[in-house]
Amino acid sequence: MFEIKKICCIGAGYVGGPTCSVIAQMCPEIRVTVVDVNESRINAWNSSTLPIYEPGLKEVVEASRGKNLFFSTNIDDAIREADLVFISVLSNPEFLAEGTAIKDLKNPDRVLIGGDETPEGQRAVQALCAVYEHWVPKEKILTTNTWSSELSKLAANAFLAQRISSINSISALCEATGADVEEVATAIGMDQRIGNKFLKASVGFGGSCFQKDVLNLVYLCEALNLPEVAHYWQQVIDINDYQRRRFASRIIDGLFNTVTDKKIAILGFAFKKDTGDTRESSSIYISKYLMDEGAHLHIYDPKVPREQIVVDLSHPGVSEDDQVSRLVTISKDPYEACDGAHAVVICTEWDMFKELDYERIHKKMLKPAFIFDGRRVLDGLHNELQTIGFQIETIGKKVSSRRIPYAPSSDIPKFSLQDPPSKKLKV
Repeated sequence: MFEIKKICCIGAGYVGGPTCSVIAQMCPEIRVTVVDVNESRINAWNSSTLPIYEPGLKEVVEASRGKNLFFSTNIDDAIREADLVFISVLSNPEFLAEGTAIKDLKNPDRVLIGGDETPEGQRAVQALCAVYEHWVPKEKILTTNTWSSELSKLAANAFLAQRISSINSISALCEATGADVEEVATAIGMDQRIGNKFLKASVGFGGSCFQKDVLNLVYLCEALNLPEVAHYWQQVIDINDYQRRRFASRIIDGLFNTVTDKKIAILGFAFKKDTGDTRESSSIYISKYLMDEGAHLHIYDPKVPREQIVVDLSHPGVSEDDQVSRLVTISKDPYEACDGAHAVVICTEWDMFKELDYERIHKKMLKPAFIFDGRRVLDGLHNELQTIGFQIETIGKKVSSRRIPYAPSSDIPKFSLQDPPSKKLKV
């Protein structure tokens, strides 16, 4: 069998960087080169400050970098010298979850490798299998044809996104009836046919994969004349959009139907905890809706750089003209963000938000002081927070004695970061 000695990975992003770093660590006899046209990104991979945050990643990179792991902009030479090129040779879809990517790579549920059903294709499949067999048990390595491999990736993310949209749809019903969506999720999750994974109601899913892969599935179905199937999967995205608009409307309604010129602290900007990734983050959408109503946002996230927040909110589909410079302030810590605020809005489930000194925060906020918990991170603190004096609203549960309207009364239009801009960028 052909033996792989050199691997080239095209793309030094959230997938290529961690994946090939783990391959290099687990296969010290293989030279792994990660290439990218973005010189600043490659420089970051070669520095002590990596371009992405992922628990355990820095240790993995530093263990192999300069030995058998290299990051380069010399794409042509890397491809020419490689025995295997990721992306262009095989279908090897990743099933990584940001925040646990290193654990997922070292102990995967499965590795899926698809290839052409030709002698050459099957030789390539077996060669890549041999790489993964350095640390992955053979029974966890699945081989399929290329179509099965690619559709498995889309279907896996679509099913996960579907579960989130399903529980989020129930959260709206819970708020209207007085039920608690966490109790409902626990009850249905104990049914072994359903299971308890991905039943956490929230302000909506984000990240680079879920929406993209569901929409790819919708596109395929439409292209293959399967309109009913396309419509079914489109509803997963529509419910996610609805959940974001519903939460923003609830903030506006709770603050006496206006947030114009009010200071609102946004805690968390990454699409989930333990990552600095903001792609399709619900925080972007919530910020857009509140900026459109004239709110002054003070944003804090422990891992997202200031520059990234400004870039995301300056997207032509999110803000207009000088909205960001007028309405957005990036805070260096959560207490600064909350100082003088009318409301605190939790958009990312960072563990640190459970540990904050909320009595200190309450003293510095305007009264009545509101907390809108879009991630259910403060569930165990409701009694304490109410004793301090907060009015609390959370996803899928009625907490405050004063009932805040739950159906959107504010006219918040749909929008998508994937839509073409409605106005031209200023150059």
